[in-house]
Amino acid sequence: MHIVIMGCGRVGSALARALEKQGHSVAVVDQDPTAFRRLGAGFNGRRVTGVGFDQDTLKEAGIEEAGAFAAVSSGDNSNIIAARVARENFGVENVAARIYDPRRAEVYQRLGIPTVATVRWTADQMLRRLLPSGAEPLWQDPSGAVQLAEVAYAPEWVGHRVSELEAVSGTRVAFVTRLGEGVLPSPQMVVQEGDLVHVMLRRADLTAVEAAFAQGPRKEDH
Repeated sequence: MHIVIMGCGRVGSALARALEKQGHSVAVVDQDPTAFRRLGAGFNGRRVTGVGFDQDTLKEAGIEEAGAFAAVSSGDNSNIIAARVARENFGVENVAARIYDPRRAEVYQRLGIPTVATVRWTADQMLRRLLPSGAEPLWQDPSGAVQLAEVAYAPEWVGHRVSELEAVSGTRVAFVTRLGEGVLPSPQMVVQEGDLVHVMLRRADLTAVEAAFAQGPRKEDH
C-alpha cells in the first residue's frame, strides 16, 4: 500500500519508518525541508516539501494512488483540513488525524474522520497505569456505548482458562497482552501471571465485568 504522511516530526518520522519497514511505500510531506533529517539515511520513500493540504503537494506525494493518509503535523486545523481533502477530494478511505484538543477530536470523530487526541491519549495511558481497573477505555465507538477496556482480575484467575473469565462476566476477551505482545485468545488459552486482559464490552456493563473479574473463579461443588 502507498501511504502519505503529513508532518515529519517525531510521530510522523517514526510512523514513516515503521510503515516502510512493513513493506509499504511511503511519502512524507512537511513545510520544513530540514525536518526530513528525522527520517534517516535509510528511508527510501518520498520527501515532499510543501503544505500538507495543498492538492498539488498531495498529488506530488502520490495521494491519487494512496490507500491511506495520516495527518500528524503540530497544527489541529491543518491536520483536519488535510484529512478532509484526502478523504473528500481524493477518495482515500483510510484517513486519520492527530488532534491536540480532545473536544474538537470528538466532533470530527462523529463526522467520520478518525482522530487521535494526543493529550487525551497520553492522559488515558497514565490513568490506566495509575488506576488499572479499566476505568479508562483503550478505545470506544463515537457514541461511547461500546468500549475496549483493560480490566484487572483477581490473582486466583492465574491458571484458569480465558474462556472461564468470559463465562462468569458474560463478555468477550478481545486480546491478552503477554510479555509485551498482543495475543488473540484461543479456547484453551490459560491466564498467566503478568497477563493484561483486554475486554470488548458495553459501557453499561463495565462495573459488573470488573466485579466478576475481581471476584475470582467460581468454586465448583464437589
